[in-house]
Amino acid sequence: MSDTAIDLAAVEATRAAIRERYLRPAGERPPSSARGVHHIALLSSDVERTVRFYQELLEFPLTEIFENRDYQGSNHFFFDIGHGNLLAFFDFPGAPAGRSGAGAMHHVAFSVDGVDELRRLAQELEEKGVAVSPVVDHDFIKSIYFRDPDGILLEAAAYTRALGEADVLADPDPVPALRDLMRR
Repeated sequence: MSDTAIDLAAVEATRAAIRERYLRPAGERPPSSARGVHHIALLSSDVERTVRFYQELLEFPLTEIFENRDYQGSNHFFFDIGHGNLLAFFDFPGAPAGRSGAGAMHHVAFSVDGVDELRRLAQELEEKGVAVSPVVDHDFIKSIYFRDPDGILLEAAAYTRALGEADVLADPDPVPALRDLMRR
């Protein structure tokens, strides 16, 4: 993040204007033209290490691996993350590490089946040497944050109650545990 001072009042005014202009109550919104996320494609520096992390540790089954049709010598591989959604990876041998900034991805969040499963996952990750944030209570979900072997920030989240309209992106302050993890 930049050390440049942010005019928080201007940010809030812009957010309020966008909310007023574009956000409609749930009953007035048109249906989405999408059926969900087919896949999100990320980059891996080591295919086998990535497969071990996502399949053996996170329990996301590998569903396919083939040569990247656009880049000879590169792999394209997919993991099932439930409900018809996939997490995909490419490897680009010799590619430099990525960078953060506008236009880049911040994190991938996936749902787990309850707070007990969230705590089980956190314990298993820690036992395998993965740094994990404390459980963060966002009111409607509880989350943990951790990084994959290539440094991709991941969030495992368990709903604690149904979402209401006021819940969507209502927190103006990032969670301290997330800020700490982002600095690593």
